[in-house]
Amino acid sequence: MTMTEDTKIHQRPVLRNLHFSPFKKEEEQFVVLWDPSGLSSERLIVPLNYFYLFQYFDGEHSLDQIAAQYLKQFGEFLMPDRLEKLVAELDAKLFLEGPRTDAARNSADEAYRALPVRPPAYAGRLYEADPDNLRRQIAAFYSSKEGPPIKDSEHKGKMLKGLVAPHHDPRQAGPVYTWAYKEVEEAQVPNLFILLGTCQAGLTQGFAVTEKDFETPLGVLPVDRALVEVFKRSGGEAFFQEERAHQHEYSLECQLPFLQHALGERGPVTIFPILCAFPPACLTDPDLHDLGEMVQKFLAILKDSLEKLGREYCLLAGAELAHIGMRYGDSKPPTDFSFHKNMQADMAMLKHVENLEPDAFAQFILKEGDARRVSGFASIYTLLKLIHAEKGQVLRYDRGITDQFNSTVTFASIAFY
Repeated sequence: MTMTEDTKIHQRPVLRNLHFSPFKKEEEQFVVLWDPSGLSSERLIVPLNYFYLFQYFDGEHSLDQIAAQYLKQFGEFLMPDRLEKLVAELDAKLFLEGPRTDAARNSADEAYRALPVRPPAYAGRLYEADPDNLRRQIAAFYSSKEGPPIKDSEHKGKMLKGLVAPHHDPRQAGPVYTWAYKEVEEAQVPNLFILLGTCQAGLTQGFAVTEKDFETPLGVLPVDRALVEVFKRSGGEAFFQEERAHQHEYSLECQLPFLQHALGERGPVTIFPILCAFPPACLTDPDLHDLGEMVQKFLAILKDSLEKLGREYCLLAGAELAHIGMRYGDSKPPTDFSFHKNMQADMAMLKHVENLEPDAFAQFILKEGDARRVSGFASIYTLLKLIHAEKGQVLRYDRGITDQFNSTVTFASIAFY
C-alpha cells in the first residue's frame, strides 16, 4: 500500500457493512462491532460517542469534518490523535474499505474456491458438532413444549413444494425449526432442494450461488451438478462471483442438520444453495434500478434453468422477520405493547406469503418504510416468485430476545403445498 493510498483512506474513511450490538457495563453503555461476512474475525468495543461518529465514515467526510460533528453533538473537542488512532485501528481490523481489505478479500476468495467442500462453520457453536449429540439435540427440540404436536400433519403424504424456517440461533429457535421439518418427515419430498438463505453481510448483485457441497456433522449434502451446469449455460455464471459469502453465513447451514434428520433413510437428495440480499425498494425505486434489474435477471435465469432441468424441486428459505429494539436502530427497547403491534403487523404481512402474493408482500413492507427491518424479505420473495403451489400455511410464529435491552427478532415456520 502506498503512502498516498493509506493517507486517502485515513482522511476520508469508509466503514464496511458491519453488525453491532449495544451493551451496558455497570452504568456505561458501549457498542460492539463485528464483520458478518467473516472476512475479519475481530471485534471492536467503542463508547457511544465514538459509535455516533461512524455514520460519517462514508467517504464523503474528512477527519476534520468528522471532528466538527463530534464538537457539534457533544460540545467538546475530539483530539486529532484520538480520531486518527480510531481510524487506524478500524483499518487494521479490516473494518474499513480500502487496499488492505481488498487484498484480504481477494485472498479469502481464492482460499474458499480451493476448498473441496463448504465445511460447517457453526458446528459446536450454534448446534452440536458430534453427530449423536446433534441427533439428540434435534430430537429434544421436537419433544419440547414449543415443538410440533405428536399427531400427524394435516398435509401428511402430500407433495411438499416449499418451506420457510427460521435462521435464528437453533439453541433458541430450535423448536420452531421442527414445525417446518416435521412436514419434511411426513410429506412426499422431491430429491432436489433449492436453498434460499438470507445473506446478512449483504451482496452487491442480490444473489450469490455456490457450487460447493455442504458438509455437516451428519454427512455431506451434494450440490446438484446438473442444475449448476444448466444455470451457468443459461447466463447465471456472474452469480457465482460472491460465492464466498456462503462460507460464514449460517442461514443455510443451520437448516441442513434439520433437513438431514427429517429425511432419515430416504433416498439421497441434492441441493442448490443460494444466498439472497436485496431490499423491497429495489423493485420500485429508480435509484436502485440496477439492483432491481439484477434481481429480475436472476429469477428469469433460475426459472428457465429449472424448466430445462424438468425435475420436481422443493424450495427451502431460511428467514427471519422483524427486528425491533436498540440493537437494530430503535431509540428505546420494545415494550409488550410495541411487540404486540409488531406481531399483528407480522401476521398481516404473512397473509400475503400464505396467499402466494410476492408483490403484495413487497408492497406491505414498502408501505411501512421497512421500519421493522424484515431481514428475510429477499429469500421469502424469491421463494414466492419461484414456487408452484396452491397455498401456504403459517405453522408456528415466535420471537427471540437478542440482547440485554430486550431487542427482539421474530420468525415463523411456513409450509407450502
